[in-house]
Amino acid sequence: MTEPTEDVTVTRNDAAGRYEIHVGDVLGGFTEFRVDSRGRLVFPHTSIDPAFAGRGLGAVLVGDAMKDAVARHETVVPECPYVVRFLQKHEVEGLEIDWSRSGTAGTGAAAGGSGV
Repeated sequence: MTEPTEDVTVTRNDAAGRYEIHVGDVLGGFTEFRVDSRGRLVFPHTSIDPAFAGRGLGAVLVGDAMKDAVARHETVVPECPYVVRFLQKHEVEGLEIDWSRSGTAGTGAAAGGSGV
């Protein structure tokens, strides 16, 4: 996986319910979230524009989204297979994760379906 070399920014778009990654001024992808009845951030889907495939944008996007969740003291519920795999492979210090709806219970088995 190649590290992004262009100006890459990740922002939280509460109105759209997603974190967005931009390469310059172009939307490169997003990871959707919704706040459930317990105030947790549920991540159901992540998408990276195929034009940006292979640049590591998915990892940057999800990593920054998880760091932001830590800063906001929010609990994350991973449902998206990509987010599940990311969290199984990467330690995010201070992140509270509720694995109950991921289908993995944090065991290391990735949820089914296609990822980013």
